[in-house]
Amino acid sequence: MNILEIIEKKKNKLALSTEEIHFFVNGFTAGEIPDYQISSLLMAIVLNGMDDREIYDLTDAMLHSGDVMDLSELGGNVVDKHSTGGVGDSTTLALAPILACCGVYVAKMSGRGLDFTGGTIDKLESIPGMDIALSEEEFRKVVKEVGCCVIGQTGNLVPADKKLYALRDVTGTVDCIPLICSSVMSKKLASGSDIILLDVKFGTGAFMKTKEDALLLAEKMVNIGNRAGKSVGALITDMEQPLSDHIGNALEIVNIIDVLKGKKSRLYNELKEVAVKLLSLTDKYDEQSATVAFEQAIESGRALDKLAEMVKAQHGDERYIYHPELFKLGEMLPVYAQADGFVTAMNTAEIGRACTALGGGRMKKEDPIDYSVGIKMDVMLGSEVKKGDVLCYIYHNGKNVEHAVKQLQDAIIIGSERPQPHKIAYAFVDKDGVHLY
Repeated sequence: MNILEIIEKKKNKLALSTEEIHFFVNGFTAGEIPDYQISSLLMAIVLNGMDDREIYDLTDAMLHSGDVMDLSELGGNVVDKHSTGGVGDSTTLALAPILACCGVYVAKMSGRGLDFTGGTIDKLESIPGMDIALSEEEFRKVVKEVGCCVIGQTGNLVPADKKLYALRDVTGTVDCIPLICSSVMSKKLASGSDIILLDVKFGTGAFMKTKEDALLLAEKMVNIGNRAGKSVGALITDMEQPLSDHIGNALEIVNIIDVLKGKKSRLYNELKEVAVKLLSLTDKYDEQSATVAFEQAIESGRALDKLAEMVKAQHGDERYIYHPELFKLGEMLPVYAQADGFVTAMNTAEIGRACTALGGGRMKKEDPIDYSVGIKMDVMLGSEVKKGDVLCYIYHNGKNVEHAVKQLQDAIIIGSERPQPHKIAYAFVDKDGVHLY
């Protein structure tokens, strides 16, 4: 078996065997197959696709390229949630303590932000002292004792994905459903959870631009999870506008605290959708009892206390959870509407990039982040505005301010007609198929 034959086979639109897929994944991970040959194979996959069996085999090969975490000692109902990314998407850090209050374990490994998407780990690190690089032993201990823990991906978890993603990022092969599926699901399956909820986003602030593409991606990932013996579901959710009205690292933590104190918002509604579906995948809840448990976790104040408990267990300063005014934020500047009308659309990715321009994100992995900057939205889709009304506020420390203001004014589109209301969720996919809302 050799890599040239495998490249030729996929170039000619033929399915790769299980053995061929494991051969190229293992060979590349071990450094035995060079980048340029794998780049050629990745482009052939982008152009000619993979069937469901190939996608599963690719996921399985990547999954077993390194360590696989065993959390069976926790006795089941270990849950995980994955979002395909977006702007103002703070769900993980609010969801983890809520779910822990509902009697399930949340063992979560998250990533950093790149380009217009915010990273869960970056947001956590805006809390002084937070340790997102716990040892596996510490990670297990916090999950067991607190009920939830969120850290960065461990060193030898799915090393094939680290190498393949780095190559995809520089060869124009990121936007490919088989490669996205195998990347996401290999990491989810390696993290040891029994139950997985995928939040698959579409729209101007997501990698999937249409509901149809998001649904296809969701179906493929659910199929992989079911074949692996896990309980998996996927929500198709809207990213045509920022999920939270706070965008930026410390700002999003402040907003999470408000939501856990009971503030109703788009983020609250999304959290409810995700939490209810995820709890319903366990053997502890149906949708009605899950809804009650979600509401009680917030209304009782237990979810906020649980977040503080998790922060303390990960060596962070839990005072910030009870006193969010401790967060240092940049100077505030309003951004004004240039015309009368309605907010008819948003280029959500550009709103995220405006935050990046202020210093709140990174274009390259080594870029430093300013946790104190960001954007607070004052309008949403459908809002009526007059010329001179505030669209949003930026928090800045002097970097790229004029550029960000112009970017935001261009990204928030004002027209003459009010748009139709946008739903949070459009469909749910599980082992029984697609359920449209």
